[in-house]
Amino acid sequence: MTHQAHAFHMVDPSPWPLTGAIAALLTTSGLAVWFHTHSTTLLALGLALTLLTMYQWWRDVVREGTFQGHHTPPVQKGLRYGMVLFITSEVFFFLGFFWAFYHSSLAPTPELGGYWPPAGISALNPFEVPLLNTTTLLASGVTVTWAHHSITTGQQKQATQSLGMTIALGLYFTALQALEYDEAPFTMADSVYGATFFVATGFHGLHVIIGSLFLAVCLLRLTHFHFTPKHHFGFEAAAWYWHFVDVVWLFLYISIYWWGS
Repeated sequence: MTHQAHAFHMVDPSPWPLTGAIAALLTTSGLAVWFHTHSTTLLALGLALTLLTMYQWWRDVVREGTFQGHHTPPVQKGLRYGMVLFITSEVFFFLGFFWAFYHSSLAPTPELGGYWPPAGISALNPFEVPLLNTTTLLASGVTVTWAHHSITTGQQKQATQSLGMTIALGLYFTALQALEYDEAPFTMADSVYGATFFVATGFHGLHVIIGSLFLAVCLLRLTHFHFTPKHHFGFEAAAWYWHFVDVVWLFLYISIYWWGS
């Protein structure tokens, strides 16, 4: 291995982009096959390869940053820019759902009865489960900030406890949303109201699940002492993502649950 005269990370050849692409092809093809023939074999194969790729690719990144020292300050700056751009793309992703909701609700068509919510739709009470979910996510934002502060000050025990509380609150939010979906008096097939409600809140719920997994990996790494007060971008990225999920929920709650009801 020759001496490296710069601070940037020249990534070694990796098979994971290729296996990830194959996994994505198998998963999307498997979904189409499942919709048409009710066979889940191809879908299961695609999901299994996706999980395998995720585990091994992220294991390599953890190894490069934690044990091999490749994540130098310039590399970490690039990772930060990458995370900021990713979250920006997520903002525009949700912007499309809000656009669809406001386009339909501010000028309801005659087919909807000319008013919002549409005729025959009983909206959920925003001051019941949705308000509890809002409180839960806001509390999780406090605990993840507490965890970040604990890591930067070298308080391992407090960081572990607060991060565990954040994950528990995320799982509680997911359980409450599943209960809400089960008891909702309308479905996705109930006009544009049901479509925009379930697509917007459902994708947010998916992001909460992904964020919870993100934080769970950080908790595992924290127990293995991977993070130091000066070197913990893996956790920082997870915290940024979690705060983004919190902010999106506030807009969802105010727009769809409160104003939209």
